[in-house]
Amino acid sequence: MSGDHRAFLSALPADTRAALCRTADGPALRRAAVHLGLILALGWTIAAGVPYWPLLLLPQGVLIVFLFTALHEAIHRTAFATRWLNDALVWIAGAALLIGPDWFRAFHFAHHRHTQDPDHDPELAGGGKPDTWPAFLWHLTGLPVWWGSARVLWRNATGAAPEAFVPPRALPRIRAEARSLLALYALLAAGSFAAGSGLLLWLWIVPALLGQPVLRLYLLAEHGRCPMVADMFANSRTTFTTATVRWIAWNMPYHAEHHAFPAVPFHRLPELHRLTRPHLKTTETGYARFAARYAAALPLEPEDGRQDAVSR
Repeated sequence: MSGDHRAFLSALPADTRAALCRTADGPALRRAAVHLGLILALGWTIAAGVPYWPLLLLPQGVLIVFLFTALHEAIHRTAFATRWLNDALVWIAGAALLIGPDWFRAFHFAHHRHTQDPDHDPELAGGGKPDTWPAFLWHLTGLPVWWGSARVLWRNATGAAPEAFVPPRALPRIRAEARSLLALYALLAAGSFAAGSGLLLWLWIVPALLGQPVLRLYLLAEHGRCPMVADMFANSRTTFTTATVRWIAWNMPYHAEHHAFPAVPFHRLPELHRLTRPHLKTTETGYARFAARYAAALPLEPEDGRQDAVSR
């Protein structure tokens, strides 16, 4: 193992780079059709009130919140070769998760430019990752992210001062998308109230609340306790996991690979992984093992000077 992600990329032959970056519509159409189809099928089953239907709320919620990984891929416009398909998926997933597409694109691209830079990475704003048991448990509830998403939507819709990572040219689009999403939610709420129906609650809101802790733990593994360095093979974690998890997460467990070469579409990340695996510096075997190791290192109260880094 030697060098960093930049040395690896510079050594890749041009034809290999081109092949890795080649996009296509088929893989994402199939993945999105199954992912959204499962959500609709489970929703229909819950709405039908089949015996023991409450047991379906958690899997429904996991499928809904992991639309975030579809949103993430489409934000890069690498999911599909056709641009409008990327943008359509972004809007579907963003609406399900209270996330405005253009705002998230600015947020996420700043995260890529400044990964693990405590002064500029927006994912580290407000203190970064949980570093005590109370903070960890509160983080896993998912409630802070829902509250944060609602605040961002409201702030963007009302034209409040934007974050530093938002380019001025994007402000009109961000304001318009936030207002559109708030109008959509108001219309759905009003329709449900007028119809006296609780379907919105049981098909979307409750499942999403139940599923969010699973997504929080998954996302924490991407950079939690990774070194604060510029090398993407070190500051981002690849987690070796099951084919099912890789499927629902759109191959994003290959996270160091994605950060090293974000132009590579999700369906080609396994190919990139085969090339990068000898160079990876921060990895983990399974999300349960990551969670156990992360939790075992947590104090009850903050410790001064505690090092926020992890070895392989």
